[in-house]
Amino acid sequence: MPKTRSAPDYVLMFTTIILLTIGLIMVYSASAAWASYRFDDSFFFAKRQLFFAGVGVIAMLFVMRVDYWTWRTWSKVIIITCFILLVIVLIPGVGLVRGGARSWLGVGAFSIQPSEFMKMAMIAFLAKYLSENQKRIVSFKQGLVPSLSLVMVAFGMIMLQPDLGTGAVMVGTCVIMIFVAGARLSHFAWLGVAGLAGFVALIASAPYRIKRITSFLDPWSDPLGSGFQIIQSLYAIGPGGLMGMGLGESRQKYFYLPEPQTDFIFAILAEELGFIGGFIVLFLFGILLWRGIRIALGAPDLFGSFLAVGIISMVAIQVMINVGVVTGLMPVTGITLPLLSYGGSSLTLMLVSIGVLLNISRYVR
Repeated sequence: MPKTRSAPDYVLMFTTIILLTIGLIMVYSASAAWASYRFDDSFFFAKRQLFFAGVGVIAMLFVMRVDYWTWRTWSKVIIITCFILLVIVLIPGVGLVRGGARSWLGVGAFSIQPSEFMKMAMIAFLAKYLSENQKRIVSFKQGLVPSLSLVMVAFGMIMLQPDLGTGAVMVGTCVIMIFVAGARLSHFAWLGVAGLAGFVALIASAPYRIKRITSFLDPWSDPLGSGFQIIQSLYAIGPGGLMGMGLGESRQKYFYLPEPQTDFIFAILAEELGFIGGFIVLFLFGILLWRGIRIALGAPDLFGSFLAVGIISMVAIQVMINVGVVTGLMPVTGITLPLLSYGGSSLTLMLVSIGVLLNISRYVR
């Protein structure tokens, strides 16, 4: 391995901290009314987010100093552990049900979402596999099928919860990694047809998913039901205009937009800070993605490169899906906005992932 650089990518680090700070402010602003009503404490969600942000930043700084090859060494153990957790979460009475999905394991007031950690585990394992078998990836049977088999097993287990959003992010991330590794476009074409058929089957198997599609096409067909969230989100974004209504001045957070501190936090941000505020946030994500791509291109070995590609793809996919849902360009999927949305597991996982990127940046040539 090359000699470690004296400093990590500070642009990436400071961009992450800025987005995290914006997220903490917006979590409080978006959740204050609901937290005051439900818990008699307007800071309830903000305090918990601040706690997880502190844990996440400490974890990021720690991981930043750990040789990223450690993930290669322990990738099998990590992914087996995550599979075990995915099994445990499905056990009635053990896994916690929230929003109709059995996706959580809880102890006291705190809980974790194993499917979130499976995303990073799969990225590390697939990076190891691709770095060791890159020449085989051009073969459909010897390269592409084996690399996707484990991914689809994990996807199937996540769908048993069910959690289509998290599963889709994981699969999309892995597909990008495999494509970057050199898989043939013709093979992806056949897999795309099969994947589309499977996606249609998944939608048809659950009535609520069909309602999400129909509400995406015409939210006003059921304005008080499946189309409610999209309509209220657009009602938040529209009045924001160029400059916004002012920090803390959102109207939609007052029990119109359900739990605005999570999946629809970007709508509240656009309402309060306007087009300019939304643009700044997306610009910061653009900087984060640019630095991630730069790290992937400059990594000293294939494992580091594929690992960086996986992490930055995961971030990019989540941002595109979340903003797409909030602006009515995609059906509702339940994907958080990285570093901004409320959520302990997603926030901690994202900061740990960026810590891995920062460590790789210390080896960039």
